[in-house]
Amino acid sequence: MTLYSEVSAFTRTPGHGNRAGVVLDAAALSEAEMQRLAAFVGAPETVFVTRMGGGLVQVRYFTPTQEVAFCGHATVALGLLLAQEGHWSGEALALETLVGRVPLRLVSEAGAPHQVWMQQPRHEHRPVDRTLRAELAAALGLDARMVHRGLPLAAASTGLWSVFVPLLDSLLLDALEPDLEAIAGLSRRLGVDSVYAYAPLGVSRFAARDFAPLLGIPEDPVTGSAGGALLGLLAAHGRLPLRSGRACGVIYQGHALGTPGEVEVEVEVRGEQVVAVHVGGCATVERQGAWPRR
Repeated sequence: MTLYSEVSAFTRTPGHGNRAGVVLDAAALSEAEMQRLAAFVGAPETVFVTRMGGGLVQVRYFTPTQEVAFCGHATVALGLLLAQEGHWSGEALALETLVGRVPLRLVSEAGAPHQVWMQQPRHEHRPVDRTLRAELAAALGLDARMVHRGLPLAAASTGLWSVFVPLLDSLLLDALEPDLEAIAGLSRRLGVDSVYAYAPLGVSRFAARDFAPLLGIPEDPVTGSAGGALLGLLAAHGRLPLRSGRACGVIYQGHALGTPGEVEVEVEVRGEQVVAVHVGGCATVERQGAWPRR
């Protein structure tokens, strides 16, 4: 038997946010067994701890269909569970992932674990040809005139690549009728893992939806890695207010699926360069179970 937990990240309300599987002792599992267990749990991603000690936790992430290099919401879920299970009390801790080392920070409230913050992998971004504006809009079920011209349409990554499509307002997000086959085709052509639509709610608040059919995830409820990449992209384009070299923002996601969550982001900027992206959120344990290895 292998024990696992299901943890909802970026929320404190059971049934909201984004569900992740967490396996704290996966040292004896083969890659094939991890993949089968991830499919059994059925969460968008499951994180497996393969080694722990000396302030480092080695992990691997799997969707129900494949391994992925990094996952933000599963990282927050893991950090919360490590704290609740007594493996972490706030000392220096980092995850070893396929995209490098990810430092974690624990925030406690009234002596109990409250939030987990992660410094995401290095922020990168690249332009997307403007001639694809209409094609991206059509894949989302929109007319190109509904794409915001004052916000960046570009690809960015803090571990996984997404193409970010800005929309005029959040009402358009709720009305999206995505063509997942077209989104998968565009994702392959652009070399990204998902198409992420976003809309401004205020100066540093945004609503978003994320479609990742290439990863076996038609729509990701609340996406930590892409949320960090978006705020990094906006900061790099001068679209966020800076104070002492830092830009902060919040992304609201999951409302269209009935699982709302909040992703908090802090971006460090030096000159015109994004030097670090930090993503934080709450989490709540939904249930625990056992997987019969066969």
